[in-house]
Amino acid sequence: MKPDVEGVVVRAAQRGETAGLRALIADDLAETPYADSARYFLRLASQEKSGESRALVGERDGEIVGFVLLGAVAGAVGTGRLLLLGVRADARRGGVGTELCAAASAELESQGARTVVVEMPEDVSTAPCRAVLERCGFVEAARVEDYYRDGVPLVVTDLATAELVKVSANSFLATKISFINAMAEVCEVAGGDVQALATALSYDPRIGGRFLRPGLGFGGGCLPKDIRAYIHRANELGVGQAVSFLREVDAINQRRRQRTVDLVRAQAGGSLRDVPVCALGAAFKPDSDDIRDAPALDVARLLQEEGAIVRVYDPEAMDNARRAYPDLHYAGSVAEAAAGARVVALLTEWDQFRHIDPAWLGDIVEVRTIVDGRHALDPVTWRVAGWDYRALGIS
Repeated sequence: MKPDVEGVVVRAAQRGETAGLRALIADDLAETPYADSARYFLRLASQEKSGESRALVGERDGEIVGFVLLGAVAGAVGTGRLLLLGVRADARRGGVGTELCAAASAELESQGARTVVVEMPEDVSTAPCRAVLERCGFVEAARVEDYYRDGVPLVVTDLATAELVKVSANSFLATKISFINAMAEVCEVAGGDVQALATALSYDPRIGGRFLRPGLGFGGGCLPKDIRAYIHRANELGVGQAVSFLREVDAINQRRRQRTVDLVRAQAGGSLRDVPVCALGAAFKPDSDDIRDAPALDVARLLQEEGAIVRVYDPEAMDNARRAYPDLHYAGSVAEAAAGARVVALLTEWDQFRHIDPAWLGDIVEVRTIVDGRHALDPVTWRVAGWDYRALGIS
């Protein structure tokens, strides 16, 4: 669901207020294969301690018929089973005799394109997606096939595995990002160049170069939350040791923020007190206004806490940043943010920042010093233009 709609639905469900929800859900799901599920009442909304998972529970003519976990499921493994047991208990208490089933959908996305879908019943390990959804009575199978027909792989598996797909994928991606950032720490003290190291590793087909990009690390509403939730749930299941490495993945990622502050401080001569700093970026990734757990804003906050005069500019995330960090200073353009700056810190790799003319920017700042927190700039070009260029992982 759209975040604003989902919030309304969940809050209303938690209060037990179902009036009007059917129409709201119908409108929100109109263009999805789940559209027909809107004719059922919302009966249950659950948010696990270790993740987030919502469920629609269907009633047809007073009979509970099942539920579907909607969208990109990244909730704790076991959530579906717990919800199903709860629904069955409700059914028994209400004298409803019906056979229940469940379907979970975990959609993995790459560059905005849906690439994998996982669907599964709770009780029939070999039933295809069509049979599951028809049996639950939620959607017409043909509409699902239309939605996923464009060469999208479909993996049919058990409910627990479906719940593990998204969180496992995010944990693997976070591990890959933190690995190259750990190598950056080694390069800094060993005299290496992490960017050249990443390029060399990318030619190994077993590794590949996607997301093997050193820098400030990951943020957003998925990876940080999911790996911490995974650790928590694994501990609950008694297998915390199996994913204990994710604690170091998280720690490496957090260290990147402080290390960026250290580089800015060094570029400023050892102290940030009253030093004007231009912070380019606020969103946790380019082409977004999402600032959830944004490394850029965390760095800006840390710089200001050390006494720097930080001016932040982002092409899209300014309104969100102002609401979340009202004590920071904000600029309406790169030129305004950089005016009189003694250090420039590139914190989100927007194309607009990648293509800045270093000579033009050099005429605006007070001192030509830059910390490239995202390895987004060409060091040679900037050094030729008279800049003192530094980046994480380059000694």
